[in-house]
Amino acid sequence: MSEKSFFPPEGKAKWRIRLYEIIFEADTRTGKLFDITILWFILLSVIVIFLESIQELGEQYSFYFYFIEWTFTIIFSIEYILRILSVRKPSRYIFSFYGVIDLLAIIPTYLSLFIAGSQYLLVVRILRLLR
Repeated sequence: MSEKSFFPPEGKAKWRIRLYEIIFEADTRTGKLFDITILWFILLSVIVIFLESIQELGEQYSFYFYFIEWTFTIIFSIEYILRILSVRKPSRYIFSFYGVIDLLAIIPTYLSLFIAGSQYLLVVRILRLLR
């Protein structure tokens, strides 16, 4: 799949083109800043997951871990939605390797509302580092 299939078509809103440049073009200043920011969020999220898995810390700071995890999930959900909005063919992104990884990174937190124990699937978020 070529990257051009993601690009918004000519004549679309300029904000979509600008959003695409920020999210998908890492050779721009804002693109680099976006990538570095997302990488930091991913790293911090993984650290929080590991810290939460330590029984003493998990019990003592469960409220804080819960709040932090939802904060990261909201950030990653917004990022996912922005990626979908900025591409020419959203379905191609959604079903691409990267789109599936991004979705898998946020789904466990939402599932934890309905299925007990599913928050342990959050370790999937580390796959985003491979991107």
